[in-house]
Amino acid sequence: MSNHNINKGIGRTVEFKGLKAQYLFIFAGGLLGVLILVMIMYMAGANSYLCLFIGAGGASLIVWQTFALNGKYGEHGLMKLGAKKRHPKYIICRKAVHRYVKFTRKSDAL
Repeated sequence: MSNHNINKGIGRTVEFKGLKAQYLFIFAGGLLGVLILVMIMYMAGANSYLCLFIGAGGASLIVWQTFALNGKYGEHGLMKLGAKKRHPKYIICRKAVHRYVKFTRKSDAL
């Protein structure tokens, strides 16, 4: 039986076979999703060769795409890409300037 080292130290990210951080969850979740899809198809009465083809094709696609994302973006790059997509390109100012500035008198401040 082979022995795999999963964690390399305290405070470092989890790494397994080159996959780091969130890519492990994408990898495991994708394979679990393909397995459940194949099981549902088989129980529904689909052809077993079709189930094998979809299972093998889906699993290989998940493996290939996960390792490609890991190689392209690195450990934190996928989160940075998602944050960049949510960041506004420019801020729209539709009100007049005096509406943004609020004046308070000294007697009202206390």
